[in-house]
Amino acid sequence: MWQLVAKALLSGALIAAISEVGKRLPTLGALIASLPLVSVLGMILIWQARPDAENMAVHAGATFWYVLPSLPMFLLIPYLLRSGVGFWPALIAGCVLTIALYLLMMQIGPRLGLKL
Repeated sequence: MWQLVAKALLSGALIAAISEVGKRLPTLGALIASLPLVSVLGMILIWQARPDAENMAVHAGATFWYVLPSLPMFLLIPYLLRSGVGFWPALIAGCVLTIALYLLMMQIGPRLGLKL
């Protein structure tokens, strides 16, 4: 139970740090947010729980393919904001786009031989 609490606190600390830095220095906050800190931390914790090379290889490979559908969101949101769309509608549109692209990736990926 304590491990779960520690994981949650560490994850929360990362998010809090990104938001605090981002308030003062948006570009630096974006750089920190773009680092695969959560993915690396997740891989470390998965490896500690189950040190299996094949399991980790599948996880890391799938993470790469699932990052790709999330990237257009980071183009759509600034476009919409600069076009006068409010923050919440722009964020929702970005999330809807990402969900649609994730679903598409889940349909197309296995047909292309990807392990997802």
